[in-house]
Amino acid sequence: MSDDIPFDKTFDLPPGKVDEVAPGVRRILCNNPGPFTFKGTVSYIVGRGSVAIIDPGPLDDAHIAALLDAVRGETVTHILITHTHRDHSPAAARIKAVTGAPTLGEGPHRAARPLNIGEARPLDSSGDMRFRPDRVLADGDVIDGTGWSLEAITTPGHCANHMAFALQGTDILFAGDHVMAWSTPVVAPPDGSMSDYMASLDKLARRAETTYYPGHGGAVRDAPRYVQQFIRHRRAREAAILDQLKAGETDIPSMVRDIYVGLDPRLTKAAGLSVLAHLEDLVARGKVATDGAPAVGGRYRLAVG
Repeated sequence: MSDDIPFDKTFDLPPGKVDEVAPGVRRILCNNPGPFTFKGTVSYIVGRGSVAIIDPGPLDDAHIAALLDAVRGETVTHILITHTHRDHSPAAARIKAVTGAPTLGEGPHRAARPLNIGEARPLDSSGDMRFRPDRVLADGDVIDGTGWSLEAITTPGHCANHMAFALQGTDILFAGDHVMAWSTPVVAPPDGSMSDYMASLDKLARRAETTYYPGHGGAVRDAPRYVQQFIRHRRAREAAILDQLKAGETDIPSMVRDIYVGLDPRLTKAAGLSVLAHLEDLVARGKVATDGAPAVGGRYRLAVG
């Protein structure tokens, strides 16, 4: 199913090395590789002399030291957070303590929808529950620095408080985990929402930026076209789920086995949550039925009529 997206998994940046990817844009890789983080979290430094840091990363001493060393002799004026997963935002407090720079983001970590009775939050361990931005950003807010400006763009879906940041006057957008070159992101209820995710993809597809710098892996080129491929991929996944249901009532583990052929076993839980995200959307649109609220353990069928 992922073969329809031309993923680029080449990314050879060593952890801790400062790499200038565009005029006034530097990146540093954290050494926290994994099935959801690829080679690790990428932090960005925008500007020269007076700078912003985007996504300072996890509580990793070596990475925090590398970031602070990279901006030695400069003034950090802003710390921006694309979203509050533990691989992106926890280091903000340490960077703020050293630099005095305020933190900015859409808001604290939260679920995309109210929890159902008895529902656990399966990805709580990935959420940075301590982060509270000093400045709450709304869609379209502009953060001005010396020689640079960033536009905040709300892009919920991967999680409820996800934001992207467009570097004004350039074709660059910092995409967080919403659009990446190496993989599609996990959309896992209740923290994530497929309907929100698809709406955010449509929103980005209408924008003019052609180069995305994501939270993991290398740059996305020809970005609007690439985003359209993400949209088609998710629609194909939805179609595959509906095809499964045409054969009769079934459950999420069965759909994961049939749809995600050759899946890395470490990603089985995430795949189930992604299917749940699609099913929540399909139930809300009246295409699929289930008894009670959609849940990982539920059984699903095509809606009648």
